[in-house]
Amino acid sequence: MSGLPSRILFYPTLAYNVVMEKISSRQWFNRVDQTVILGALPFKSMTEELVQKEKVRGVITMNEEFETKYFCNSAEEWQDAGVEQIRLSTVDLVGVPSLEYIHQGVEFALRHREQGTSVYIHCKAGRSRSATIAAAYLIRLHGCTPEEAYKMLVSIRPHVLIHSGQLDMLQKYYKEVFGSESS
Repeated sequence: MSGLPSRILFYPTLAYNVVMEKISSRQWFNRVDQTVILGALPFKSMTEELVQKEKVRGVITMNEEFETKYFCNSAEEWQDAGVEQIRLSTVDLVGVPSLEYIHQGVEFALRHREQGTSVYIHCKAGRSRSATIAAAYLIRLHGCTPEEAYKMLVSIRPHVLIHSGQLDMLQKYYKEVFGSESS
């Protein structure tokens, strides 16, 4: 399926996310551990809080370019704030991050962990695409199964929703990292 539905639904669903954060217990972002913060679009107005308070020095953007064009920092603006950004563009609603992207995202987060800095992993809502990368990070760090990583994320960020295709990709990642004898 193409990204056309995600383009059409992007602004209405972004507005929905903003409203839900205001009227429900949903938070815009949640700290997973000392390194990873899982969240929704980091609006430009959040930059100081993320950099100063949360010590974010890395950002993993799972969004396509059009999703971040107007409301988020560009790679250059992140760099000016002392933050390294990588973009692992994955289509919203139907997209599954590739194994290559999962490996890149996890290695990026682990490098920041070694440096003692935080990484903000995001997509539009911080529920699926970014949660897939955060789950892979937990798998790699703790040796847990994809299902255990998913449960850990839901305990921290209850509205996380990793779809079956994303869970299948996490199973492939798990097998690549730990070998088939661990399954």
